[in-house]
Amino acid sequence: MPNPEKLNITCKDGYSLSATFYDSSAANANLPILISPATGITQGFYRAFAEWLSEQGYQVMVFDYRGIGASLHGPLKQSNASIQDWGQLDIPAAIDALLLKTGKKQVILLGHSAGGQLLGITPNYKKVAKVIAVSGSTGHVKGLKGRTKQLAPVMFHVIFPLSNLFKGYGATKMLGMGENLPKNVAKQWAQFCSRPGYVENAIGKTVFQDFHHEISSPMTVFWSSDDEIATEANVKDLIRLYPNAATKMHELVPQDLGHKYIGHMSMFKKSHQNIWSIIAKELEI
Repeated sequence: MPNPEKLNITCKDGYSLSATFYDSSAANANLPILISPATGITQGFYRAFAEWLSEQGYQVMVFDYRGIGASLHGPLKQSNASIQDWGQLDIPAAIDALLLKTGKKQVILLGHSAGGQLLGITPNYKKVAKVIAVSGSTGHVKGLKGRTKQLAPVMFHVIFPLSNLFKGYGATKMLGMGENLPKNVAKQWAQFCSRPGYVENAIGKTVFQDFHHEISSPMTVFWSSDDEIATEANVKDLIRLYPNAATKMHELVPQDLGHKYIGHMSMFKKSHQNIWSIIAKELEI
């Protein structure tokens, strides 16, 4: 397997993103895969999975959103990044960069959580042949369950406002929920999850281009029965946003696959590698 290649991606507004490209010595007619991360999760989290995909004959790229990981330039409290920036600027730039790198005309978007929720505001959505949304849902607070259902209101309405005020960013690291977030990301995350539809709640307010009804690329959503965020109700809330796309829901039950848990994050871990071949079946066009 070729060594991973570090790339810099320039967005439409001039912002520079950090990315990693995993080439494949067995690359064939497969479309390249863009791994679009979850909120606050850096590209390194997906390395083992990306390497495995490249061994299966796929060219893969994963990147950090602006304000996250290696795509944070300067102090976090000075970052003006927002979730809508990720969908309107970062994902489009990553799609174009991967196509330029591989010479292909379309990509497969493999989005983790938020990474699979933003295609509806991505201007170059026609360059996406298929969407695989892993732990993909709208995260609507009323659809949450377990400890997360209790934690979310505290995080959104107490921790984020206070940390934004006193620290200048959304404090998530102390909660074990990835990197600390740019203040606008934290604010929008709370707003988007307060009602059904996630980013739909920004349409006509801060987002003025809505492509949800125009998207016809097939979409498969994988979620685990023990996921407290991507619950069945929240998965259904996501796929209803794409009425003209052929959608499939695929529930994974930990015990059926030999695991004690899968949750929202573990599908990408080496300990859960037996799930990867299940996901890979959906990559075929």
